[in-house]
Amino acid sequence: MVFSSVFFLFIFLPITLIVYYVLRGEAKNYWLLMMSMVFFSWSQPQYAVLIIISILINYVGGLFIGRSSSHLLSRTTLMLVLLLNLGILFYYKYYNFAVHTISILLQRQSAVKTIILPIGISFFTFQGMSYVIDVYRKRVLPQNNIAKVGLYIVLFPQLIAGPIIRYQDIAIEIDRRSVSLSDFCVGIERFILGLSKKAIIANSMAVTADAIWSNAEFGNLTAVAWLGSVAYTLQIYYDFSGYSDMAIGLGRMFGFHFNENFNLPYICQSITEFWRRWHISLSSWFKDYVYIPLGGNRRHVYRNLIIVFFLTGLWHGASWNFILWGMINGVLIVLERVWRTIRNKMQTDEKTIAVRAWGHIYTLFVVNIGWVLFRAPTLQTARQYLNCMFGSFVPLTPGFDLWWYLDRWTVTIMMLGIIFVSDIPGRVIRLIFQRDGTWKLCLKYFTLLFLFVLSIFRIVAGTYNPFIYFQF
Repeated sequence: MVFSSVFFLFIFLPITLIVYYVLRGEAKNYWLLMMSMVFFSWSQPQYAVLIIISILINYVGGLFIGRSSSHLLSRTTLMLVLLLNLGILFYYKYYNFAVHTISILLQRQSAVKTIILPIGISFFTFQGMSYVIDVYRKRVLPQNNIAKVGLYIVLFPQLIAGPIIRYQDIAIEIDRRSVSLSDFCVGIERFILGLSKKAIIANSMAVTADAIWSNAEFGNLTAVAWLGSVAYTLQIYYDFSGYSDMAIGLGRMFGFHFNENFNLPYICQSITEFWRRWHISLSSWFKDYVYIPLGGNRRHVYRNLIIVFFLTGLWHGASWNFILWGMINGVLIVLERVWRTIRNKMQTDEKTIAVRAWGHIYTLFVVNIGWVLFRAPTLQTARQYLNCMFGSFVPLTPGFDLWWYLDRWTVTIMMLGIIFVSDIPGRVIRLIFQRDGTWKLCLKYFTLLFLFVLSIFRIVAGTYNPFIYFQF
């Protein structure tokens, strides 16, 4: 089940909301837990037991750690719980990749298994691990009610594709929360904006990107290859940030306040800044649970950064494409850190227009090339596609030219997509709403209604709807 589906929008969500607001007290939590399990099991009912096992492992582990009087025992329990979590993640996500890689190194036939990846396994595994680690660090008290631990791990707004929520951020709201009319309205507004990002922009860009990438093995014309990479760059941002917006909006409707996951990442002037604005919850998770324990900025900084981005790439997928993508980002962040050190010693001005412009161009170029690695099914395909982009490969049968893929709708949506990744719309909106007048509310609600109706039309008429980050 996806947020941008007719069934979710007009059946699942209304029923969940109506019953939620009829119930009182603890019954609200049990209802949300039950509906979250229904949501998770809808497309993969065979994995309902898996997420129950994940809940049990982290619940019991948290109790043992919290009640242990021995530091050695609590540390041993933490290691065991982390191994169990990572073991489950490894089997379902990385087992075949590991077997295949080892077989290549040993020059043997690989014996891979048919394993269907449970949707959102990386997200709920990381959430479970953050809970037991925070209990061990005494940042939170162990939760005695297993239903509340279960609700934290399986809460449907953020279950499948994030943002990754820390238990300490919503522990109080799991115990007691209230929803004001203002909160509920803000939640609806945020959800509609996210839905429009997904249904109008991301899905439209997906049609163009998929059509071009379907010819990646045989080669595209240079202009067409660049169009495909730009379309995917827009698709992945609006797809993932749209999901995060919908998750945050849904959370507000039920009384939860999730942290932001995106902050205009395509306006950055460095890869370092990009990772402060892109998938913020994942970057923050790796910083707190991997980077700082390794030594952070105190010692072995460059090693720590490389390890973190190796793991970031691996987290996204069991493929050398993702690992290479993560390593490239890590190496560039290390080089940027070295350059900042040199620049500080030289006391050069970093705020000139030329420097800022170069920073934007460099960052967008690297990010765009990185998404080619992200999108390609294999390294060979990625290399072929990059060769087409830079004109070093001219296919014998290049297929259609640029204008085959660009109709009026595609050009319009692509232009709007490029405009809305900048901070210009935000500035315009703030300028407009500084003025007085009831017309502002009329304009706001008319715009939201228009976006919602257009999104529904696109969902009903479209064929592409799954979220990219479901596979992670």
